[in-house]
Amino acid sequence: MGVTMAGNAPEMGRAEVLAYRAAVQELHRPPVRRPGDLAVLGLGVQDTPYGSARLALAARGVTNPDDDRLELVWSVRGAPHLHRRAALPALAAALWPLDDADAARRIGGQIGAGAALGLAAFEAAARAFTEVVTGPMAKGGVSRAVSDRVPTALTYDCGPCRARHISGSLFQQAGLAGGVRLEVSGRTTTLAPLAGWPGPPTAATGTTALARTVLRLLGPATPGDVAAFLGTSPTALRPVWPGDLAEVRVDGRRAWLPAEQLPALRAAEAPPGVRLLPPGDPFLQARDREVLVPEKAQRSQLWRMIGSPGAVLVDGDVAGTWRAKQAGRGVLDLTVSPFGRLPARARRSLDEEAAAVAAARGATETRVHVETG
Repeated sequence: MGVTMAGNAPEMGRAEVLAYRAAVQELHRPPVRRPGDLAVLGLGVQDTPYGSARLALAARGVTNPDDDRLELVWSVRGAPHLHRRAALPALAAALWPLDDADAARRIGGQIGAGAALGLAAFEAAARAFTEVVTGPMAKGGVSRAVSDRVPTALTYDCGPCRARHISGSLFQQAGLAGGVRLEVSGRTTTLAPLAGWPGPPTAATGTTALARTVLRLLGPATPGDVAAFLGTSPTALRPVWPGDLAEVRVDGRRAWLPAEQLPALRAAEAPPGVRLLPPGDPFLQARDREVLVPEKAQRSQLWRMIGSPGAVLVDGDVAGTWRAKQAGRGVLDLTVSPFGRLPARARRSLDEEAAAVAAARGATETRVHVETG
């Protein structure tokens, strides 16, 4: 795959890997900047559920989430992410399927034989978006109009609606290529055109550079880890896999990262104190979850099929989960479920972090409850 195969690859433990990821993702909180200046914007910040992106920014010390350089779009794996607007055309090309087989795999089985259209399916859906979304429109209206414009094979019968809908995975994965941005208010999602959009990509370009960014921010990682993050397969990724990578062994497992990042990996120190990471935070997006959380039972608590909690990071390690809910006007109840006993200094820091979460959610008062036993 074009990797640098060192004769004696350095051995790294999970603590060193987590410290590196926390550092490169700026969980140490360097001097406060605008959100768009954060390194994690190189991959985007997922906003599922809505509002999570604001909490991810707050975990990195950004108290004002406003930045007119950012847009919310469907991007990696079709999930909503905050990205730098200027980077979106290149990102759309880097996320474009690499070939017909890759496109078919990304569409999945919801529409059966329609997935076999491969790249033509993405082209038809992206083109339909550019035709339909010429101004702000409700998501449902866009879905109906796009469904009417794509080949029937790309739609399926929806019993409750008594209509045919375009494949959900195709719809969201083609949105960025079709020049669509998201405006979310409560439970309402409006789609709007991206100003000056150059049109859908004609071929995948820049995927190698995007894979390098994944390795820089979520590495050391394997080709399978990177492919899973991007929503593709190791086979499809093989021809565009980056060169000039350093091989390391993470608790005996082979993994890679850009060679220039090896000194940073060796020198990284875990951020002291507590960070309350929301579901979908960039730190939790690495696909080697057994490195992030070694205990299977704890992984099942953190990553759920529906309604995942946030993660409590203590001195750079995942030490529990947290949830928050409104308990009245301006009051936020935050419940922490630690995996073990929290150190006293972590408990003191927890109150400060809870206040930051409350501020990001527009609350003025926080009540923290730490579960025991």
